[in-house]
Amino acid sequence: MEIYAINASKPRELIQAGNYMARCYQMLEIGTTTETIEGKTVRLKKIRIGWELPTETKEFKEGEGQKPYVINEEYTLSMNEKATLRKMLASWRGKDFTEEEATRFNVTKLLGVACQLNIIHKPSKKDPSRVYEKIATVSPLMKGIECPAQINKTMVLSYSEFDSALFESLPDFIKDKIRSSEEYKAMNLQHSQERAEDAKQVESDLPF
Repeated sequence: MEIYAINASKPRELIQAGNYMARCYQMLEIGTTTETIEGKTVRLKKIRIGWELPTETKEFKEGEGQKPYVINEEYTLSMNEKATLRKMLASWRGKDFTEEEATRFNVTKLLGVACQLNIIHKPSKKDPSRVYEKIATVSPLMKGIECPAQINKTMVLSYSEFDSALFESLPDFIKDKIRSSEEYKAMNLQHSQERAEDAKQVESDLPF
């Protein structure tokens, strides 16, 4: 008697390379993680930004109706003049930031804002046989062009007001990266200490 394990998963359908109207709908604060870049260990504070493509829809799961394709990019949360995030934002708004403007920028202002994305395909560095989508440029919509209304609900994950339900709904690889951050570990430590203090208080209130 033979028993076979199989891989029934299908290759993920890539978004075709090209230019698309898009709208920012998701902002996930990953937090500060340690990475090795060109042999050097660095601490980087990361954010993950998500856009939907309202003109490109399909039924991803039976019975859920048409949903837009989405694409995400991870950025270091920095407004340094050489930072990729700042360059992307400058391209999106059509002008660079003054040094005063770049001192402090609330990235959640991007939520709900429309733009044009140029999406390209790139081979994976780890496995060149695997190809993934990447945002090459983000730019303003051309004058006279209107982006359709947002379809997905707005999603914001921030350590200032951590949404546990949203966190649990995220793909495992994103949750794992968030769990590895300094901010998540500090938040969990604080919650553990608070629970310990509550337990002590309950014990001290016992009538014997």
